[in-house]
Amino acid sequence: MPEPKDFLSDLTRMVSVDVETAGPNPADYALLSIGACTLAQPRQTFYAELKPTSFNVDPGAMEVHKLDLTRLAEVGYDPKVALEKMVDWLEKSIQDERGPLFLGFNSPFDWMFLNDYFHRFLGFNPFGHSSLDIKSFVMGLKRVPWAGTSMKALTEKPLRHNALEDAIDQAELFINLLESEGYQLDKM
Repeated sequence: MPEPKDFLSDLTRMVSVDVETAGPNPADYALLSIGACTLAQPRQTFYAELKPTSFNVDPGAMEVHKLDLTRLAEVGYDPKVALEKMVDWLEKSIQDERGPLFLGFNSPFDWMFLNDYFHRFLGFNPFGHSSLDIKSFVMGLKRVPWAGTSMKALTEKPLRHNALEDAIDQAELFINLLESEGYQLDKM
């Protein structure tokens, strides 16, 4: 087990992130909402809904989160503005000189969309190539197969498919997993 002091320093820079999208990939479908929160208390949160960059939809994706593209086209942030707001929020919320560390539940999906959008609209990704996937973490920690890493297998709380609510639930799940392994996080 790593030195608790070293491990806890990474936890204080972790940001739980969730996104909702119009489909399975950023080349063909729009990023519709971003939710993020710090693991460290007092918990800082970020949420933005974005104007769609495309009106292509995967009906299954739209059924899950129930976001409306027409409404988002009217009231959502321009993607560049939303991402600038997220960068400002990250700079205020994460004081660690190493920068924020992305934490996601099935991180490759969420990170893929944000990485694409950050590079497309701002020319850089404030997370760099740093991303920790909770599902992979659970596989190693609990020594369970991929099927044993679903949200349903890990908690009684269902995914709500609101990017901010899911980001907060992911953060709580990750903290609970660590505490179940004996980490005392009350000093984080």
